[in-house]
Amino acid sequence: MYTAQGAPDKEQLVHQYAQLVKRLAFQLLAKLPASVQAEDLIQNGMIGLLDAIGRFEEGLGAQFETYAVQRIRGAMLDGLRENDWVPRGVRRDMRRVEEAIHRLEHEHGRPPSEGELAESLDMSLTDYQKLLHEARGHQLVYLEDLSGDQEEGYLERNVAAPTLDPMALLEDQDMRQALVRGIDALPEREKLLMSLYYDDDMNLKEIGEVLGVTESRVCQLHSQAIARLRAATQVGEAAPVAKRRGRPPKKARPEG
Repeated sequence: MYTAQGAPDKEQLVHQYAQLVKRLAFQLLAKLPASVQAEDLIQNGMIGLLDAIGRFEEGLGAQFETYAVQRIRGAMLDGLRENDWVPRGVRRDMRRVEEAIHRLEHEHGRPPSEGELAESLDMSLTDYQKLLHEARGHQLVYLEDLSGDQEEGYLERNVAAPTLDPMALLEDQDMRQALVRGIDALPEREKLLMSLYYDDDMNLKEIGEVLGVTESRVCQLHSQAIARLRAATQVGEAAPVAKRRGRPPKKARPEG
């Protein structure tokens, strides 16, 4: 794959490795929120491929593909970090919400109401609902959740890796099972909202018309549902606590 002058033929190399970029993009996409688009990952991956072609100096055999995979993944991850636009302060507050959800679920054996969450966080209901609205775009998985402080994070080691070890596969299965249980444990209106949004591809305004609430209210409920699911998947427990204790769950107070 060289030109007559002995330089790498970039056009031929891009064509040859384009399928590799797509394969890596869809491997990564399977572990990311539904809001992430495959086209964005592929576009960033192609940038990484071009960067690899421009930087690699040791020939274009198997060693180049290994190097290219690293650059492609890195470009995809960089693009994801840049698009993670929820302010850090809001994200920090939403983690407090997730902790409160987990604590109150264990105390009451059912999903806590908005009023209970606001009281637990020492906030007025109005301020709590304002926080939910500000958290629009709050995701089920954030890259910093998976990376921690170490140089190479969980996402780089496992999610973007071409193969997964048995322990990683087991953890992934547990995550999926916790997510399924978490969805099943959502309050009925939030469960319906998530189904309309992710299964039926309805926008917030359309969902509001179905639920009989404003678009702003749908945004709040969506943020709250995501917080419930994050709390369920991160602790690995999503089934109602009361059910495990052998007593019926208390009936939640109606929410507006």
